Amino acid sequence: MQNYCDKTIHEFSWDAIDTILLDMDGTLLDKHFDDYFWEQYLPEHYSLAYDISVEAAKKELLARYAAVEDTLNWADTSFWSRELGLDIPELKLRINHLIGVHPYVIEFLEHCIKMRKKLYLVTNAHSSTLSIKLEKTALDPWFDQIICAEEIGLAKEEPLFWNKLEKLLNYDKQRTLLIDDTEKVLSSAQQYGMGHLLFVARPSSRQRVQYSCSFPSIEYFKELLPR
Repeated sequence: MQNYCDKTIHEFSWDAIDTILLDMDGTLLDKHFDDYFWEQYLPEHYSLAYDISVEAAKKELLARYAAVEDTLNWADTSFWSRELGLDIPELKLRINHLIGVHPYVIEFLEHCIKMRKKLYLVTNAHSSTLSIKLEKTALDPWFDQIICAEEIGLAKEEPLFWNKLEKLLNYDKQRTLLIDDTEKVLSSAQQYGMGHLLFVARPSSRQRVQYSCSFPSIEYFKELLPR
């Protein structure tokens, strides 16, 4: 079922866009992997390691996640490995079969290449997580460059992130499209002055569609392909 904010995409001309910035988790990749890992798989292993119930482990971990939300530490596997005393990258590798690319992503990337657009993958994911996911999906050849937030020194939720990214990539922000499944990220990019913003309303194949009330939204990338 769709939510009340069923906001369809605004019409725009591809001629007005030179550069496309794409988020990874939830945008290109099914967020089910991440949701399952952090909300179920890791609490189970944490409960075994510290001899507490899964429910107690989940409650503790959710509180610890919330404490670093919207910061680089949230996605930093080295941080969590130290904090929890568990090998987070190794645990992610054990369930890497759950990593999957959303439908129509490859077709969209092909279309962007045909239109001669600059393509950049811009993610908050830690470099170790990025390596695991690129090894599984082989998406890296599509991109002119891949940028982790740790390289910038800020999370994408910080408006200053985009100023630093612009200096790094030298794009025209008014002729740039950002596609992301996180409204806080889109809001920070809007505050910075990004020209075109698009929200992904179906980040996980296991969750219901949730359209944005603030940004134009798509469920699948096929909505951006020629009809």
